[in-house]
Amino acid sequence: MTQNLYTLPLIPLRGLTIFPNIVAHFDVGRKRSIAAIEEAMLNNEEIFLVTQKDPEIEDPEREDIYDIGTLCKIKQILKMSDNTIKVLVEGVKRGKIVEYIADDNEYIEGSIEFIEQEIEINEELEAYIKLLDEDFIELLKISDDNYVDIIRSTEPLDDPSGFVDIIASYSVTEDDIKQEVLETIDIKKRIEIVLSRVKIETDILKIQNKLSKKVKKHIDEEQKQFYLREQLKAIQEELGMDDEEKKEINKYETLLNKTKLPKQVKEKVQYELSRLKSTSSSSSEGNLIKSYLDWVFNIPWNKQTKENIDIIKAREVLDNEHYGLEDVKDRIVEYLAVKQISKNSKGPILCLVGPPGVGKTSIAKSIAHSTNRKYSRISLGGMKDEAEIRGHRKTYVGAIPGRIAYALKEAKTMNPLILFDEIDKISSSYKGEPSDALLEVLDSEQNKTFRDNYLELDMDLSKVMFIATANSLETIPRALLDRMEIIEVSGYTYEEKFNIAKNHLIPKVFEEIGIKFDKVEFEEEAINEIIEGYTRESGVRGLTRNLNSIIRKALAEMLSENLSNIIIDKSKVEKLLGKRKYEFDKIDKEDKIGVVTGMAWTAYGGDTLPVEVMAMKGSGKLELTGKLGDVMKESAKAAYSYVRANADKFQIEENFYKNKDIHIHAPEGAVPKDGPSAGVTMVTALVSALSGKKVKHNIAMTGEVTLTGRVLPIGGLKEKSLAAFRAGIDTIIIPKENEKDIEKIPNSIKNKLNIIPVSQVNEVLKNALIGEDTNEN
Repeated sequence: MTQNLYTLPLIPLRGLTIFPNIVAHFDVGRKRSIAAIEEAMLNNEEIFLVTQKDPEIEDPEREDIYDIGTLCKIKQILKMSDNTIKVLVEGVKRGKIVEYIADDNEYIEGSIEFIEQEIEINEELEAYIKLLDEDFIELLKISDDNYVDIIRSTEPLDDPSGFVDIIASYSVTEDDIKQEVLETIDIKKRIEIVLSRVKIETDILKIQNKLSKKVKKHIDEEQKQFYLREQLKAIQEELGMDDEEKKEINKYETLLNKTKLPKQVKEKVQYELSRLKSTSSSSSEGNLIKSYLDWVFNIPWNKQTKENIDIIKAREVLDNEHYGLEDVKDRIVEYLAVKQISKNSKGPILCLVGPPGVGKTSIAKSIAHSTNRKYSRISLGGMKDEAEIRGHRKTYVGAIPGRIAYALKEAKTMNPLILFDEIDKISSSYKGEPSDALLEVLDSEQNKTFRDNYLELDMDLSKVMFIATANSLETIPRALLDRMEIIEVSGYTYEEKFNIAKNHLIPKVFEEIGIKFDKVEFEEEAINEIIEGYTRESGVRGLTRNLNSIIRKALAEMLSENLSNIIIDKSKVEKLLGKRKYEFDKIDKEDKIGVVTGMAWTAYGGDTLPVEVMAMKGSGKLELTGKLGDVMKESAKAAYSYVRANADKFQIEENFYKNKDIHIHAPEGAVPKDGPSAGVTMVTALVSALSGKKVKHNIAMTGEVTLTGRVLPIGGLKEKSLAAFRAGIDTIIIPKENEKDIEKIPNSIKNKLNIIPVSQVNEVLKNALIGEDTNEN
């Protein structure tokens, strides 16, 4: 191998590798590269081209380019209007960069050592070249490329290196492998690399051609089937064998003539029928048309039940089917009274909000019953796709109408009562906002022309009575909430649950099982035991399940012991249902320091929330535990700051925040807790723990506290009061601004509770702490 050293202008190429003996063109736009071209044109038109390792680098350094490149002869340049140059070059020989010069030059120079190889032709090399030649010819035949003449212009054995480079330039597509071929000087190794790539490309092309033939065959097969179907259709017409198709078309034409349809619907049906007549009924298109027509005829376009609003009957139905809930019943009767007087009244949409199991869905059924409307329910829980309301467009595979169309089909009338159940559980996704579709449905100005995407027809929903249910208002979109009137359905008291169980649930279970009332008898103490010890809910679903369970077990015991009937008393309850699951009477029987009973509200009703505070020697750390939410943590910090600012008024050591650690804990640490209403509870517990004064054990409280000691109003007073009463509390402290909500508390509970409204923290402490006589705040 001989070596020659030259200094030449150098251009780094991006995404391009040029081999010797190959003519190639490329665009030049970088200033240094243009300067290198101009310098080369002044000196023998020779330039050295080398590939960049990363084509994204704009101004490459020495380490950004490969060592091996190609000496090229510039054949032609063409200056473009955008200040770039098109260059045509021909590769001459390989070269290696010895020195890279790019400091202050207008162009990059390289000190190049050219690589030339003396190739000895022997039998092994001839075999290598022959194999590469044959395989490449096969690749060209498969690809239908006309490179054979180019290859034949070079005799393989006259210039083996040039022959391999030409094949590599046309068969190797990956930049890194092209560079590997360029850097491989040994001719046999170079042939092996190129040969493997030729074989891979050949295999890929064979697979592509095979797939292409399959696709063409499939298309030809479909054309053949269409031709045969048309022939079969003609033969069937000649032989009178198309009766089935005619029967189907006649069925739809009969329905069209008999059914009273709006004009736009009739025109659409006629259009689809004309399409069906020109389409084979056995084809996929024919089946889609028939499915569409079936849906159109299933919508009760002009059918309505005769609405009969009688508020006296409505009140009777509500009283018979629902115990208690007087406020709710009164509001529903008022709503129906307006509709009775003004037939065309566009009243608000009712939304029944309350814990699970309090009878929201059954109230909606009762309204439908009392107004003589058909009832249909749409569950919105977990709905994420807008198409579930509006329907899917017919262009989609498996398209179906939306839930509104299904509800009308089920009700078989255009003026049913449709219940949107769990409207607060609706969500959104990339498929759209279902709440946006509901806005149109619930808007009396827009729902006259509600369009289902599948039916592509306007449906008049103005006669439909819509009612919604929810467990919480927090997750309902604001725009949707504005269209509804909220009716709160609160939880039941113990007395209400007892009466519901005795007069409704137990008879209902007997009726479902099919037994007489005298087979299983419940003592009143047993019913109370089931309510207090085996259910912890605002509604009666758990109570219903427990009654079902105890009656089944009682019947099994009666049959196994050959008894004629069985009486369920308090002791029998524990025997059949096991140990009590809940103990509501959880309050301490004695007054303690730093322990205060708060009141909380959840989506499932009210509950008591004990708060414990421990003060110990330390460095002033504040520890909060019990899985408290962000809002509750902020309430704790506000309470701590208030106590610290008013330490002297509460007879507390002024520097307690320096030498004592405070730990605030809400028991039942696995249960998440949040909200601001525990503010007064935390202040009371802190003052008790730091002053050593005990808290009255029979008192509970609720209210948000400010840094200035004001007590702010809270929500869910009724549910919180019921929970406190269940826990054995006889005195509750509430914000003064919640006095208006006291009337919502059932008289049976209210008369047994001492309710103390307060507006300042000092009033809370005066009533809650033993020996407290703080008159200033």
